[in-house]
Amino acid sequence: MIVVTGGAGFIGSAIVWKLNQLGESNIIIVDELGTEEKWKNLVPLKLHDFVHKDEFIRMILGQTVPFKISVIIHMGANSSTTEKNADLLFSSNYLYTKTLAEYSLEKNIRFIYASSAATYGDGSLGFNDDENNLEPLRPMNMYGYSKQMFDVWAKKNNAFGKIVGLKYFNVYGPNEYHKGNMRSVVHKAYEQIRDSGKVKLFKSKNSRYKDGQQLRDFIFIKDAVDMTLFFLDKKNIGGLFNVGTGKARTWNDLVTSIFNSMNKPIKIEYIDLPDELENKYQYFTEAKIDKIKTAGYKKVITSLEDGVTEYVKNYLMGKQYLGE
Repeated sequence: MIVVTGGAGFIGSAIVWKLNQLGESNIIIVDELGTEEKWKNLVPLKLHDFVHKDEFIRMILGQTVPFKISVIIHMGANSSTTEKNADLLFSSNYLYTKTLAEYSLEKNIRFIYASSAATYGDGSLGFNDDENNLEPLRPMNMYGYSKQMFDVWAKKNNAFGKIVGLKYFNVYGPNEYHKGNMRSVVHKAYEQIRDSGKVKLFKSKNSRYKDGQQLRDFIFIKDAVDMTLFFLDKKNIGGLFNVGTGKARTWNDLVTSIFNSMNKPIKIEYIDLPDELENKYQYFTEAKIDKIKTAGYKKVITSLEDGVTEYVKNYLMGKQYLGE
């Protein structure tokens, strides 16, 4: 049985969708549905059962799991980069992950988990997915730090020989509709263009970057899923790996692709960066992906233009979900 925690969420449900495409339906989804509409991500999917995240951790702690687990793909997390409750992030992103990792190591279960590119902080130390050089990293928010805490724990406990941590960069694509303010800029910009004919981007407060020329590594959800599942059966491979395209693009590039996909004239308005974000804003991110390629990943990564076009035309325009 494959367990996917956070399996009703954005990346988690996309992983289940891909597993279904590969003929796999012996899947336990672990999540918390709450009052948002992420349950809609589950409707087209095939799974064995759904278990609430609190019940699952009780099973793990009590050694009462009633099904045989072959793999845990741990995508469940509090992914809010603006969350102010540090205790909540500590519990959800560090303690929960540590408990699952310890259980997996004890039971010889393959464990693949979501770290984050947020662990790299302002990027001044680079974006090299080297688990031997974690301690110098300085995340810029508590979310990034909560992810960093587990990465460091895994290193200290020599776990990276057996487990895989994935540092996701800016993932966009279908099934993120429920994420509110944490949706990708692709989704937000699409709605702005649809409703007003223009899009708003933050002005730059860094002299090295003009307005809209700030850079990010944007990766389409289907590529992020393929990179994740690359490690499914490769039990001889462990460590931290970046999940990105390896090619940074500007915000202007991103929204231009959206305008073009919608056949709309390009109209960008640059607005002031909020004061509370000024010291937490990343002007450049770019995944180093040599490591995953060296491990054997060979699939061609979708270009920004092609990924945005597919997302806009095949999903956003009809609010379609993966699997429909």
